Amino acid sequence: MIQSGLIESAHNDLVTDASYDFYGLRLATCSLDQRIKIWRLDETTGTWDADDDWKAHDAAVSKVHWAHPEFGSIVASSSFDRTVKVWEETSVEADPQPNGSGPSSATSRWVERATLVDAKGTVRAVEFAPRHFGLKLASIASDNYLRIYECLEQPSLTTWQLSEEIDVHAIPSSTPPPTSLSHTLAQSTPTQTHSSLEGPNASLVATALQQSQPPSRPGMGNREADGGWCISWCKDKYWGELIAAGAGVSGVVKIIQISPTRRPVALLALDPYASERSGASSEAEGPTAYAVTSVSWAPSCGRSYHLIATGSRDGRVRIWKVKPPAQTIDISMGTDDDEERWSAHIVADFDDHKLAVGRVEWNITGTVLSSAGNDGRVRLWKATVGNVWRAAGHLSVEQAEESRADVEMDNAVAD
Repeated sequence: MIQSGLIESAHNDLVTDASYDFYGLRLATCSLDQRIKIWRLDETTGTWDADDDWKAHDAAVSKVHWAHPEFGSIVASSSFDRTVKVWEETSVEADPQPNGSGPSSATSRWVERATLVDAKGTVRAVEFAPRHFGLKLASIASDNYLRIYECLEQPSLTTWQLSEEIDVHAIPSSTPPPTSLSHTLAQSTPTQTHSSLEGPNASLVATALQQSQPPSRPGMGNREADGGWCISWCKDKYWGELIAAGAGVSGVVKIIQISPTRRPVALLALDPYASERSGASSEAEGPTAYAVTSVSWAPSCGRSYHLIATGSRDGRVRIWKVKPPAQTIDISMGTDDDEERWSAHIVADFDDHKLAVGRVEWNITGTVLSSAGNDGRVRLWKATVGNVWRAAGHLSVEQAEESRADVEMDNAVAD
């Protein structure tokens, strides 16, 4: 049975993202209302109580993500105002009682530590790297650039170095580009909004979502609103710094390797339309591609392969099985041997949402996938004994409300 809870009136506008902390006891949410809220779980009642709430950006907040707790209580946020901000929770001594009858008490509040302003487009996603790579974060914006930042002053969190700036469409491949999964479409998307950042929030977001360019072929999205920008780090330390990134309207997700000794390269491209594109005589006859709006790299938990999930604007949830090179090799060295290439194929493809998928996310063991779509459902997917992926249930807002009503009724009877 799926247990659910409901946070009513969490924000004054559409909630754009929600992120649990490492322990699952706190939840950060962000919204079009430009605010971030921190919620804390009351384990005795199972309810979520607002812990803090502040205006974080000058435009809609797109994503929020927690750093590993060994670095402190840190959250990063991205926004349509083209910035990434780093926030830290600090303790503040409250004033003592006026009559001196009680001691002063300590409270906490969130303080802005850094603002990263390198993006030339709206920043759509931000995510901290796994802790074994240090305090790093990645962001991707509608200018199609993946940016990697590293904190140089961890105690203060004020100095962040832009260590990598990668054009996702133009990044070179580590293998020759035959007609295979590495075949990608270099379709450009709008990178700039023409309204001033000092203008109203509504104007900025409207311009970002409505700016258009001449379509390259029928059926393909031609606005920034039709695109998707998403990232997800590989959680496995063994293969080094790997990140899955999707940008624009091509429907392709690239697996990018980041190395301190050489320039970033694309090890692989997850392209569900590869066979159709290779068979098309011209670009105009190619398949209608839909942007990938969310990507999630599953924890490996001892598997010899990786699982990567994607959600797209066509309502499809796909699970990719990604196999590293067969031999134990130095992955910093490029190679053309078939056995030493990364490979991938789709092991599950679901269209139950029917409408655009907004988020895909794995559980902590990488065995259950959840997806949320514009159909108002959160759906769960799990592999059977024969490694066949099946639906494991779904949850809607209506079910959450009914569950809440049942709990309130049970409490009333108990009283």
